[in-house]
Amino acid sequence: MNPKLLLKRLVETESPSHDSAAVNRVADLVISAAGDLGAKIQTLENPAVGKHVVARWGSGADNFLFLCHMDTVFPLGTLQSMPYREADGKIYGPGVLDMKAGIVICLSAIAELQATNALNKSVTLLCTSDEEIGSGSSRKWIEELARQAQLVLVFEAALPDGSLKTWRKGVGGFHVEAQGRAAHAGGDHAQGRNAIEEIAHQTLAFQKLTDYSKQTTLNVGLIRGGTATNVVPDRASIEVDVRVLQPEEWQRIEAEVNAFKPVVEGTTLNITGGLNRPPMPFDATMKATFEKAKAIAAHIGLELKSGGTGGGSDGNFVAPLGIPLLDGMGAVGEGYHSEREFIYEDSLEEKKNLLVELMKRW
Repeated sequence: MNPKLLLKRLVETESPSHDSAAVNRVADLVISAAGDLGAKIQTLENPAVGKHVVARWGSGADNFLFLCHMDTVFPLGTLQSMPYREADGKIYGPGVLDMKAGIVICLSAIAELQATNALNKSVTLLCTSDEEIGSGSSRKWIEELARQAQLVLVFEAALPDGSLKTWRKGVGGFHVEAQGRAAHAGGDHAQGRNAIEEIAHQTLAFQKLTDYSKQTTLNVGLIRGGTATNVVPDRASIEVDVRVLQPEEWQRIEAEVNAFKPVVEGTTLNITGGLNRPPMPFDATMKATFEKAKAIAAHIGLELKSGGTGGGSDGNFVAPLGIPLLDGMGAVGEGYHSEREFIYEDSLEEKKNLLVELMKRW
């Protein structure tokens, strides 16, 4: 197979998460490429978000699970202002780093192992269609397949210096709505109950739950309310982003939020939300997995480094299962989710070589 040609085709097939037909076009490319390598293909239909693809090679108990996603954050038409291009050792394009290059790395490694008759492990590749919007329909498949695996590899981008991601924060959030009473701001102000005032109190309460010493952050990122300056607003709302590294921190936050009460007399609160992705901590299992991978990488002269991020991935769903896991196995680059997104071209070969060596020696 030609890795760069496949990457170009994947990037030029735009696939925003909320467009199931678009994501399905990428799925069809993956099915074709994996089928050419002799994979047994299973499609998991999801009309709302596009189908997931399961490709399998080999048989036996030594099962390896590769996790990729096909959806991107870029709307249709992005290619017009952000075309696929190669320049100065870099490859640019929407979704090239997050994470269509990861799909190419997986398939390139399979192709090389087959060419040398070294594919002696059972491999499952799961390409999902909804990672960028929370993996709502794919989570059950991720967890089910992970429970059957000896090692799970997530092909999200590496850190900018090439490090694997050995910890990730858990990701959650809350939607908070305050209900008040509308009134004329000039003629009947006292009869009103200002929902914006109430939501301001709640904004401060949520912000105060941040604890930097434990790497816990809460961010009120959106606020809405009001219809006109001369109307006491009867509705206001906020959206709160939550990131936790320590699992017990979510329990603390949830308990405190459940105890929140309205401050402004005559208003009510409705709080919904929860933890979407549990934390992926650098625990004993992760440490042992990374050290083993580091030793294997040394056989090809590659010095593996590790780090972490506040962003989540499908690896967050695997970590609580206690299964060996490596994240950040994808390409190296910068600028993901932006018009600057690119990969370093040579990282395709480097990460493919790492994957081949892991498969041979694990």
